[in-house]
Amino acid sequence: MNPARWAAAGAALAVMLAGGCSSGSSADSSGRGPITWAMFKEPTGALTKIVDVWNRARPREKVRVVELPEAADAQRQQLVQNAQIKSDAFDVVTLDAVWTAEFAANRWVEPIDAKTLPTGAFLAPSLRTGEYRGRLYAVPWLTGAGLLYYRTDLLRKAGITRPPVTWAELTADCAKVRKIKDIGCYAGQYDKYEGLTVNFSEAVASAGGQVIDASGRPSLGTPEALRGLEFLVNGFKDGTIPRAAIGYQEENGRRDFEAGRLLFHRNWGYVYSTAGKTDGTSKVAGRFGVAPLPGLNGPGTSTLGGNNLAVSSFSRHRRTALDFLAYATGKEAEKTFGLASAYPMSLTALYSDADLVKAQPYLPTMLKSIQGARPRPQVVRYGDVTAAIQKDVYAALHGDAGPQQALARLQAELGPLTR
Repeated sequence: MNPARWAAAGAALAVMLAGGCSSGSSADSSGRGPITWAMFKEPTGALTKIVDVWNRARPREKVRVVELPEAADAQRQQLVQNAQIKSDAFDVVTLDAVWTAEFAANRWVEPIDAKTLPTGAFLAPSLRTGEYRGRLYAVPWLTGAGLLYYRTDLLRKAGITRPPVTWAELTADCAKVRKIKDIGCYAGQYDKYEGLTVNFSEAVASAGGQVIDASGRPSLGTPEALRGLEFLVNGFKDGTIPRAAIGYQEENGRRDFEAGRLLFHRNWGYVYSTAGKTDGTSKVAGRFGVAPLPGLNGPGTSTLGGNNLAVSSFSRHRRTALDFLAYATGKEAEKTFGLASAYPMSLTALYSDADLVKAQPYLPTMLKSIQGARPRPQVVRYGDVTAAIQKDVYAALHGDAGPQQALARLQAELGPLTR
């Protein structure tokens, strides 16, 4: 991509500081210079491709990537701590799609003038995750929804012609496969961290319920919420979910699926790339497929995921940071990253791009899942809300509380946090 085009895009974005400069650190006269990108650990190695292109073109405004911890909760904690002390250590921050309200309300990231961006080019559900009270604070970069990874070879050997659409079908398919092979049935992410909030929200939504209703209040005293939690609790009790999965986050679950220890696995889009590697790191390459998550009575409802890019309110090189946002979320950079990583990107056009669909055949399935996905609770006190969910749901999965007891406790705890 011509660097002049980045500069043009960045110049437009520079106008975006709709609220002016925030207090916290004094920017230099140009607002330009080297910047630091706070980014989660990216296991495919694709990130270097787009950063290297930028750095070769802008040697005086190089981007340095600082890896955040692997777990989402620890990522958020580090970003929050830096923002609370008004640190200028990070210029561009990578925000989980559900953190926008918290970071915007606390003025830790700068507002963006949406008129300076081609907002119509982004997937609408993804764009909304970057908004707070009608204003844009973060630009969608990665997006996605949970997918069901499954072993095509084992289903075929068991005489099963398609992946399960309902929870009952999933359980029945496991029983058939286990007659010919000893293997773990199904697992998502159940450790006491952000992934548990995601998986619980999906289970409730896939049973027809919701954690937070349209008015912003908790809605956990419903039969649907109970059925969702019971699916997870009963899965651990009857062995559908291996006991070891109580400690699963994305990466250890992914590794077990790729080692051939799971028949079905709920995870994000990037696993399509790592599971398909033919360098010996994956034992399931060429022997797996993807499908939408199953639900109680039909296809399930995934949690809308993704990562957005925002400019720290305490950056001293905001103009460069804005240029980089324009570049990283532009079509050429997104396509380069998507081809190399299998992460689902935020631009609608990429889901029908011939090169991408050929390289990542799962994209049509992912698009379908994204279009039907729901976000996690979008609340200012998100950190407190997700901590309460993790505590009470983990207690139920661990057998320390019954499903009804856990939901009643969670309903009471979320009430004050969502007012």
